[in-house]
Amino acid sequence: MQRIRLRYTKRGRLRFTSHRDFQRAFERALRRAEVPMAYSAGFTPHPKVSYANAAPTGTGSEAEYLEIQLVERRDPERLRKLLDESLPAGLDVVDAVEARTSGLADRLQASVWEIRLDGVGAEASAHAVEAFLAAAEVQVERRTKNGMRAFDARAAVARLEADGCEGDRPDGKACAILRLVVRHLTPAVRPDDVLSGLRATADLAPPVPAAVTRLAQGLLDEETGTVTDPLAPDRDAATAAPSTAAGLSAAKAPSGVSPAVSGEGTA
Repeated sequence: MQRIRLRYTKRGRLRFTSHRDFQRAFERALRRAEVPMAYSAGFTPHPKVSYANAAPTGTGSEAEYLEIQLVERRDPERLRKLLDESLPAGLDVVDAVEARTSGLADRLQASVWEIRLDGVGAEASAHAVEAFLAAAEVQVERRTKNGMRAFDARAAVARLEADGCEGDRPDGKACAILRLVVRHLTPAVRPDDVLSGLRATADLAPPVPAAVTRLAQGLLDEETGTVTDPLAPDRDAATAAPSTAAGLSAAKAPSGVSPAVSGEGTA
């Protein structure tokens, strides 16, 4: 068995696809690309695909992750290209590594989000960010299947910054960009919860819906507030493996004979 971990995107209009829609599209792509998938047992076998922390419907993403299990070995980069060609534009497979470590889901500790607020100026967004960060607690409400639920949106925010982008629109209207790092806690705090918190603490109410994009997710460095690549440990393990194998060969070779020629002269 071989496990491959993939990073994919949701761009443009494809940000409005639900997670279920993506699952169906991805399973079709697996069939088109003739990927030798492992299947679950039982009366209704399903391809062994593990999805991790999917972004909410309506948000874009540059950093969605999943893992697939194969019954035959494949080159990860070749597999990535085949799957990318088999998916619609906007659902793009941009990275692939062989799984050499455990716990991919455990590494997804936080997400980096970009929130574009059209019609909001730099001064207003900076004031709202300052008020939000100064609060010890920011209670917000969200409707769930069990009704309205109140929770603290402030505790999950590791970092929040505001930048102005006046004049970059064709009509010259103001806009603001918020960059947000959110810890993955329970209950999950989403970008729209933070926007609700900004409305509660500073009366920030964008005139049009915000455009939200996840830029990254992975391990969180609490000191710097940065998020690191969750596939890096697998790459590091792949790089270390050849070196380890070479070292073992050298250790087993007879004294004074190199591994490359230790078998010469045998029949």
